[in-house]
Amino acid sequence: MPTAPLNFIHLEEAKSTNTYLLTQAQDLPDRTVVYTWRQTAGRGQKGNSWESEPGMNLAFSLLLKRPPVEIKKQFCISEAVSIAICDCLSQFADGFKVKWPNDIYHHDRKICGILIENSLEGTKIAHSVIGVGININQTLFVSDAPNPVSLKQITGDGYDLDQLLHDVCQRMSDLCQFEPEQLAALHSRYMQCLYRNDGHRYPWQLPDGTRFEAVIDHVAPDGMLTLRHADGSLRSYAFKEVKHIINNITL
Repeated sequence: MPTAPLNFIHLEEAKSTNTYLLTQAQDLPDRTVVYTWRQTAGRGQKGNSWESEPGMNLAFSLLLKRPPVEIKKQFCISEAVSIAICDCLSQFADGFKVKWPNDIYHHDRKICGILIENSLEGTKIAHSVIGVGININQTLFVSDAPNPVSLKQITGDGYDLDQLLHDVCQRMSDLCQFEPEQLAALHSRYMQCLYRNDGHRYPWQLPDGTRFEAVIDHVAPDGMLTLRHADGSLRSYAFKEVKHIINNITL
């Protein structure tokens, strides 16, 4: 099914493209993309910040109006967006994966953060604002983020931000149709792209500092992660209830 054409709005500078789009969503058409080359206060999950050197990276937000998604299955939005970004980045190098729930990693380093904010209207999603930050041409990171990486650091090449922006947004728009018959295939692709979903036990940490090893078993339609512990038991976790341990750092 064809989607609405993308409507691009360029801001010379913005604290956060998500914040801007959330305040304007009611008056803007479906598939509006707000982007800037200078984002001064990008937001990540749970209030985390996002470092981006001016003119070097992608910082944008996409508006989906009334997506045909049940509230209890809204994680499919996260699946579609993360797969779309992996698809685009994989044109340039191998090794891109989705770290649950929706960070994009190249091996053990983070190249992309995603923040999805849904506004509800009764039992439906009125609109979804999908914020994306992708490290493209930046080569020096000065924040205390433990493991950032950019596409240029991975490949050694520089990239045209305008072209990448349009390619990534179009791929996101194409995957964000959510036809009922497509959801199972979308989820299957997400599981295939999932970081450390290879049948091996990896270290994890609970909020109280308890560490353990477990295998990823599955991710539910609501985004809950189920791990198989060393004793064979299955336990499910919401976002922030468990973290990866990568190079002895919890992430």
